[in-house]
Amino acid sequence: MRSGWNRREFLIGAALAPGTGLARQVSALKGAATSVVIPTHEFAGEIDERLDFPAAWEINVMRMRGHDAPVLTPGQIRRQLDQPVGSRRLREIAAGKKTVVITFDDLTRSTPTYEVMPWVIGELEAAGIADENVVLLGSFGTHRAMTALEVHKKLGRDIARRFAWVNHNVFDNLTEVGETSFRNRVWLNNTYLAADLKICLSGIKVHQDAGYGGGAKAVMPGVAGIDTIEYNHGAILRNISTAGPVRVFKNEMRLDMIEAARLAKPDFSVQILYNSKLKVTHVFSGDIVEAHHAAVRVAARHYCTPTFENADIVVTSGYPQNAQAYHSQRWIGRSVREGGTGVLIIQHPLGLDPVHFLNERVSGRLVSSYFEHAARRRSAPLPKNSGLIVYSQYMDRQQMNTYPQATAFAGTWEEVIRLLQARHKGEARVAVYPYGGMQHQEIELDG
Repeated sequence: MRSGWNRREFLIGAALAPGTGLARQVSALKGAATSVVIPTHEFAGEIDERLDFPAAWEINVMRMRGHDAPVLTPGQIRRQLDQPVGSRRLREIAAGKKTVVITFDDLTRSTPTYEVMPWVIGELEAAGIADENVVLLGSFGTHRAMTALEVHKKLGRDIARRFAWVNHNVFDNLTEVGETSFRNRVWLNNTYLAADLKICLSGIKVHQDAGYGGGAKAVMPGVAGIDTIEYNHGAILRNISTAGPVRVFKNEMRLDMIEAARLAKPDFSVQILYNSKLKVTHVFSGDIVEAHHAAVRVAARHYCTPTFENADIVVTSGYPQNAQAYHSQRWIGRSVREGGTGVLIIQHPLGLDPVHFLNERVSGRLVSSYFEHAARRRSAPLPKNSGLIVYSQYMDRQQMNTYPQATAFAGTWEEVIRLLQARHKGEARVAVYPYGGMQHQEIELDG
């Protein structure tokens, strides 16, 4: 970092290519009395960005309960993982096995997988498993394939170079392994099925339908075929009322995932919780269901956030899931008053990730044209008849076209403030959700 620059003033990190023409320093807002620092650029520099607000505005920062939870040291991670839930230790399970597959999620999920990989590899070494018999398998369902750079960021450069890794193919290299009680025919990745030892690494973060991420989701949808995923996300989800955020134990969509995972016979899993800076705060290992259940009982307290009601302005950041920022946008609908304004922050070089194969499918056929989709999006109502501003240095026209036509776009925070001041004269009550992509409401577990 150049001498004289404070990290809170520094906007674009060294991880990004130079010469992009983007601002490199946040200028102070005249008359500002309150500044809020939010994390941005997950897996792309991890930048702290300062948001300045006018002096007359009341600023309420809505943080999740575990935002500053203590970070585990490598030794603490190791000791927690050495106490599996519902299974033997990994090195004991691995003894005598020849081939190993380890699944990991992609960068649309903020799991700091690289923090637990040294322990996992150490357990395999203790069991005498050779490096050439270990394959790391991207487990991301119908998302796009990962690049080498992305895999390095997820697993750590040394691990990604030391072991073979492959992307899951949602369309090919699949075998049917059975059917769930929900009549879902389960097709899974052949590389996954061929391994003697199957290990799944997952992060725990709220999921709007499946309750939380992690657990059985590493298998289905993680390494499942598109028809299996479509049935779970479509036919089952359309006909149940048990799905929803923080709903895990009685959620039929999740139960279908668990049954599918059991058909694949996963041997071991690791579940990871993290704080607002994506640092590991809790880890659980063991059975893919029992360890997950233990993890979500902690997550229900860790990620919960009070809801600020009837705000004039709601600012929510897509961090740490900017690629699917619509998750954090839900905070606007929950908190903004009638006629208020929502600000959605998408500060990441990739902006919104445009590839999600399931969204490009309807009952096994291609969806209608881009023009028809764009027209439907533009006619969608704004939340609570309010204005919407999207703040991003990286949005392109295709990404902008996914928002209603009345949406305003701003490339600088100063421009956001100008737009807000034009709508809100004098005082304003502002709610800020600094990492809306991982925060969830204060909701009780369903079991």
